[in-house]
Amino acid sequence: MSKILIIEDEAAIRRVLTKILSEENDTYEVFEAEDGLQGIEKIKNEDFDLVLCDIKMPKMDGVEVLEAVKKIKPEIPMVMISGHGDLETAVNTMRLGAFDYISKPPDLNRLLNTVRIALDRKELVVENKRLKKKVSKNYEMIGESKPINHIKEMIEKVAPTEARVLITGENGTGKELVAHWLHQKSERSSNPFIEVNCAAIPSELIESELFGHKKGSFTGAAKDRAGKFEAANHGTIFLDEVGDMSLSAQAKVLRALQENKVQRVGSDKDIKVNVRVLSATNKDLKKEISEGRFREDLYHRLAVILIKVPSLNERREDIPLLIEYFADKIAKEQGSSPKKFAKKAIALLQQYDWTGNIRELRNVVERLIILGGNEISEEDVKLFASK
Repeated sequence: MSKILIIEDEAAIRRVLTKILSEENDTYEVFEAEDGLQGIEKIKNEDFDLVLCDIKMPKMDGVEVLEAVKKIKPEIPMVMISGHGDLETAVNTMRLGAFDYISKPPDLNRLLNTVRIALDRKELVVENKRLKKKVSKNYEMIGESKPINHIKEMIEKVAPTEARVLITGENGTGKELVAHWLHQKSERSSNPFIEVNCAAIPSELIESELFGHKKGSFTGAAKDRAGKFEAANHGTIFLDEVGDMSLSAQAKVLRALQENKVQRVGSDKDIKVNVRVLSATNKDLKKEISEGRFREDLYHRLAVILIKVPSLNERREDIPLLIEYFADKIAKEQGSSPKKFAKKAIALLQQYDWTGNIRELRNVVERLIILGGNEISEEDVKLFASK
């Protein structure tokens, strides 16, 4: 049921609007407020799908109500009600974020059409927000341990901001999952997420990969090519294994972060970019700085927020959940029913030293499913999960 609030100081007009809306659609639940202050209080305490608000009112006029609502609940569409002399003000409210305006006395068809369209738009906005906040099933973060819950809380706080985040942790802990969560729960989630593995790109090509190049700028540069920073414009770039980046590339990344500009290799033309930078490393960057392999000024630019992903050995209580998750996922990939793990088998796996972290656990689960019995036993673990 759609909840509509009418803020109007004239009781007769409130009654007319309430009658029209209630008789038109029995799914409209209509509420009334006799002035702006009362309306604001109702909006603070209840969730409305639409507000119809008069412009000329005592105590607090409609423009002030509109500005207040846009601060406290910006997703609510506001339709302004204007007298003949308020039309210019009504038009100005559109610039302030009003959905539409209706003149007094209200035309029945125009009123109902505006209400229907506004409610449809509200539903779309809510659905889009829900989808933007929903993290892809491919990047679920499994676990309820204290370290994992701490990371989830950090993500909820940091993701909606523009802060740069440096994600640290051992290989196989899931640093890329944190980066995907940060992007998908951000306001940039509908824009590109570009991942660059700095360790996998030869040092002589990293600058071209990040910033692009001009035709003929080096052997093999057969045509102009945009870099990853340009591709990530208005979205997020994830610099994985950033500790392996060459000092020359580090200098250019620093400039890009300072000035929001990049230059393609072989060009002196600046290209503006609007990119949020997330980075990750399994190295001790402070040690790398002391040994001259990483720029301290770049470190401070990247590490506005630090998130350390715990090793699997630091979150052993999550292993049963991870085993169940991987068993289900592998079964779907293989088109078979998921195998169960005996309690003793799980307990034994919890005792292992997981140097390869979650990546290693996933491989072991797959091996046990392929080689073990219908139910994975403690004996199967001893036979097939040996290190």
